[in-house]
Amino acid sequence: MSVTDPAVAQPWPLAAGNPGLRVRWQVGGWLLPAVDLVALVLLIPVAGVNLPLDAGYALVAFAVLAAQGQHRLRICLRVSDQLPQLAVAAGAPLVALLPWFSGGALLLTGASVFVGLAVARGGLYAVLRGGYRRGVLNEPTLIVGSDAVAGELAEMAAEHPELGLRPRLLERPGELAEAVAAHRITRVLVCGDGADLVTAIRASRPLPADVCVVPRLHELGMALPRAGLDEIWGVPLIPLRRFGHGRTGELVKRGTDVVLSGLMLLALGPLLLVLSAVVALSGQGGTFFRQFRVTRAGQISEVIKLRTVNGDLEQTWAVAADQCTSLGRWLRGTHLDELPQLINVLRGDMSLVGPRPERPYYAVRFGREIPRYADRHRMRGGMTGWAQVQGLHGDTSIPDRARFDNQYVEYWSPWWDAVIVARTVGIVLRAAASTGLRRHRRCGK
Repeated sequence: MSVTDPAVAQPWPLAAGNPGLRVRWQVGGWLLPAVDLVALVLLIPVAGVNLPLDAGYALVAFAVLAAQGQHRLRICLRVSDQLPQLAVAAGAPLVALLPWFSGGALLLTGASVFVGLAVARGGLYAVLRGGYRRGVLNEPTLIVGSDAVAGELAEMAAEHPELGLRPRLLERPGELAEAVAAHRITRVLVCGDGADLVTAIRASRPLPADVCVVPRLHELGMALPRAGLDEIWGVPLIPLRRFGHGRTGELVKRGTDVVLSGLMLLALGPLLLVLSAVVALSGQGGTFFRQFRVTRAGQISEVIKLRTVNGDLEQTWAVAADQCTSLGRWLRGTHLDELPQLINVLRGDMSLVGPRPERPYYAVRFGREIPRYADRHRMRGGMTGWAQVQGLHGDTSIPDRARFDNQYVEYWSPWWDAVIVARTVGIVLRAAASTGLRRHRRCGK
């Protein structure tokens, strides 16, 4: 494995024997949240002591910090960059306290918490910088890339011990996961923009390390808040999102799927029963159409739909007009034939929102022919998705679908799911209304 010291170009020994590395490995992920929580608990002077309100205020402020990404321990330890976010965290929860406290008490509470958070973080950063300079604390850091920027970053990190980095170079991105595990890496800095870099990072996530990317044109200013950036001696770094790529995000998404699919089955159950009865009476060869789909990497599930076609479509890409009845065309046009997949969602085969699952034959074929198509299988397939609400369904561009699906996987959030579900409902209603209008016009003639 080609992990080398930028100065001596020799293999980097395992970190197990360095006490400082063991300390950083254990505390790096929770040290800053713990300091924030202590500051919130000790520094909330809510007028007329009210423990339930105090606790609620502290929890909301802590959650706001987490939502802003302010519990990530940065390389560049500057409190000044984070002051606007600390002010938002201290001030946002005060709105809920308006019925109980006067304006002066609220102002004092918000100011005290803001100052307390800033002082607590400043003290922590001072302690960490001192530990970095003395070599008591440091972070094993992997710089991935073979260009000049990678070498410059390694040299700057080595020349500035106050940053707390112990840099080593990795020129082969394919060995990223192995290097992180073997050397207990806590930070990964990615240089360059090759396809192999993207594939390697996607395949390795969620890495047990903080991952930052050097922008291609890092000399130019980016429209991002300074609190969301990081830097090494004047070179900006963009941290990659971790929420949505780990166990916590997966649990949140699964919990949302269970609740919403259950509620939708209750609400739409009567409609599904009526449609099922109509399809059964139409004599199309069965009420439901079952088909195996690739619903996640290494997972193939049987997906259920209302029957709209006759015959086997396992290796047929487009459905011919003569294969659908008028009822089938209406169901497909309104996407109501997808309703039975709520059962797939409830039992965990699929998600409400995600990359649309494809048949195994085509999934293998597209994975060979289309760059990064297989990357979309990092997340469970969905009934609807970001590509589908862009109109990318049926006989449309597969590379475009893969691009939108991968964008969704990278930036997933509960709010984005809500937006996609709302847009899907709008599409279904418009399609149903449009179909009804066309039928009305034909009847009028």
